[in-house]
Amino acid sequence: MTRDTLHGADEIGVGLMGLGVVGGGVAATLLDPAQHVARTVGRPVSLKRVLVRQPDKERQMGVPPGILTADPTLLLNDPSIQVVVEVIGGEEPASSYIRQSLSRGKSVVTANKEVMAKEGQELLTLAAARGVDLLFEASVGGGIPIVGPLMKDLLANDIRSIQAIINGTTNYMLTRMARDGMDFDEALKEAQGLGFAEADPANDVEGIDAGYKLAVLASLAFHTQVRAEDVHREGISGLRARDFRYAHELGYAIKLLAIARREGGQVQARVHPCFVPQEHMLAKVDGVFNAVEVEGDLTGKILFHGRGAGREPTTSAIIGDLVEVAKKLGAGGGPAPFFPPGNSLTVAPMSELVTRYYIRLGAADRPGVLAQIARVLGDQDVSIASVIQKDSNPGSQTAELVVTTHPAREKAVQESLQRMRGLQVVRQVDNLVRVEDWPSD
Repeated sequence: MTRDTLHGADEIGVGLMGLGVVGGGVAATLLDPAQHVARTVGRPVSLKRVLVRQPDKERQMGVPPGILTADPTLLLNDPSIQVVVEVIGGEEPASSYIRQSLSRGKSVVTANKEVMAKEGQELLTLAAARGVDLLFEASVGGGIPIVGPLMKDLLANDIRSIQAIINGTTNYMLTRMARDGMDFDEALKEAQGLGFAEADPANDVEGIDAGYKLAVLASLAFHTQVRAEDVHREGISGLRARDFRYAHELGYAIKLLAIARREGGQVQARVHPCFVPQEHMLAKVDGVFNAVEVEGDLTGKILFHGRGAGREPTTSAIIGDLVEVAKKLGAGGGPAPFFPPGNSLTVAPMSELVTRYYIRLGAADRPGVLAQIARVLGDQDVSIASVIQKDSNPGSQTAELVVTTHPAREKAVQESLQRMRGLQVVRQVDNLVRVEDWPSD
C-alpha cells in the first residue's frame, strides 16, 4: 500500500497512557516514519495524545510536545481516539482509566497483569457490553504469545495444566545462584545493577508478579475465575547457594514455577520454588527468559518460550494487539467475542497438595537424631525417600541434613516441620522446597 493510499483512508487515533520504558517503545513504533504499523493495518494510525505526569520534562524519544498531557480527561474525552494503550502499571489509577475508556466506547490494549488478575472478568464483560475490545497479550510473558492462543487457538482443548516460568528477574537470579554459587543477596544486587530488578524487588522475589500472571492464565485456561488472592505464593528469598548444590546432586534444577492444574472440579494455583528434573524443558530455561508449558488433551504438551520482559518484547505484544484492534476498526468489524467463565471450579487449598519435598535442616550430630526425625514424619504419614548428611561442625556437634520424601500431603508435611522445630535435637529447619517429578520429555 502506497503512502498516498494510506493518507486517503480513515485514520485510527491512539491515546497512550504512560511514557516509561515500554510506553516509549510504543510511542517510537507509532511515530516511526516508515509507518510500519499503518502499512500493516492498511490505514493511518496516529498517536493523538500521551498521558504523562510531567509534560514539560525533557525527553529524548521524539514525541511532539503538543500531544503530551497530564490531564487524563483530555485523552479520555478525545473523540478522535478510538484505541487507548495503557502502560502505566499498578492497580490505580490504571484500573479507573481502563474502565472509563471502555465506558466511552474506546477499545483498550493493556500490559497490566495486576488489573487483569483482579478485575479482568469484570472489565471484559464491560468491553463486550460496550461493543469494544480489551486485549492484554502483554500482561503475561512479555513477547511470548500465550494469551491469544488460550483465548483462540487452544479453545478446542481441555487444558489439563500450565507450568510456567513467568518472571524474568527471579529466573535470572536463580540462574546466577545455580551456575555461579551466588547467594540470594548477591544475585539480587547484580540484577538490580543490570536493571532487571527494581529498587524494591518484592513484587518479583516474593512471587507477587508471577501470581498475578498465573491468575490470568488459569482463568483463561480453565474457563473459570481464578482471583489473584486465590493463588498460593512463595518467593525465592529463602533459597541459599547450598540448596542449588544439593539440588544438582539429586538431579534437579531450582525454578520459581507458576503452576495451575485442573483435577476434577478443582484447580490448583500456586507459585513457589520447585525442584525440576534436570532433563525437563523448564529446567533449561535460564537468564531473563520465560517459558509457559501448556498441556491439552488434543495437543499434548506445548512450550511457549522467549524473552518475558523488557522494552522490545513487551512493545511487540502491545503493538500486535493494537494492530488487531485497528484492523477490525478499519474493516468495520466488531470486537472479539467474550465468553464468560463457563465452569464453576473451586481453587483447591494448598494444604491438599500432594507432592514430594526437599527439607534442609540443622541437627545435633549424635546417635538417635534420625530416628526422632523419622518418627515425627512417620506420625504424619510422611515417608522418607532419602536422608543425606552434609556439612558437619565438630565444634558445635551439629550437622546439616537433607531429607527428601515420597509423595505426601502439604498439611502433613507442614505439621511435621512444626513438630520438628520442637525437638531438642533440631537446631533449625532451614528450608523446604517442593519437588515436581514429571516424566522426562
